[in-house]
Amino acid sequence: MLSYQHAYHAGNLADLQKHALLAWMLDYLTRKDKPLSYLETHAGRGLYDLGSAEARKTGEAEKGVLALEARLPADHPYRKALARVRAVHGATAYPGSPLIAATLLRPADRLSLAELHPQEHAALVQAMAGKTVTIRKQDGFEMASSLCPPEPRRGLLLIDPSWEVKEDYASVPGVLDGIAKKWNVGILCLWYPILTSDLHAPMLERLEAAHPDALRHEIRFPPIRDGHRMIGTGMFVINPPWGLEEEARRLSDRLRGGTKKP
Repeated sequence: MLSYQHAYHAGNLADLQKHALLAWMLDYLTRKDKPLSYLETHAGRGLYDLGSAEARKTGEAEKGVLALEARLPADHPYRKALARVRAVHGATAYPGSPLIAATLLRPADRLSLAELHPQEHAALVQAMAGKTVTIRKQDGFEMASSLCPPEPRRGLLLIDPSWEVKEDYASVPGVLDGIAKKWNVGILCLWYPILTSDLHAPMLERLEAAHPDALRHEIRFPPIRDGHRMIGTGMFVINPPWGLEEEARRLSDRLRGGTKKP
């Protein structure tokens, strides 16, 4: 299925959590003068317009990044990435994770992205023009499995599917297990939605049993509108870098006022 369009959801609370933690981890990795690899399985279009008809229709960005960005310190890597992208693309521009990574990483670092949706892939190629990056029109899980372990071996993998394919909840733990065995030093990050149906729960049980030292960070919030099934956002990180647990706790504290549990 290729019907999901993130333009309707860009900049929402899930993006804020995911992108703030991602930016912090990339900033942490680039403090060492050693190149790294960044891989992303479901890259999307890379650049969004929060003033677009799609974004205005849902209003998710208004209750996400537009309302809560200022709760993060001005020198937070996420806010630095936002500022750099807006300076180039305009005040309503919002970077997806590929553009955040390209903004924070260095010329010697290697970026490999996968996006299977034809329109999203074309937009991603345009958004990443001028960047040193490899973009594949390929199933992201297949790309990650084929490239790991990457060269350089230092680095981070982001798995961020739309979860419109319900079978992903059953298959992702096996995919992550296989990658973790091949790339035992990689920081492996999985974003997942928290839904009223608790579809994610069995998947997380399997992941925690296989990776007891991983970091699980979740933020709960009320449904964005009546009937909306998403009530939270989660990140599961295998081989979390030192300090990430504390940063995740700070992020929860900073956002708590606007993300009370339903």
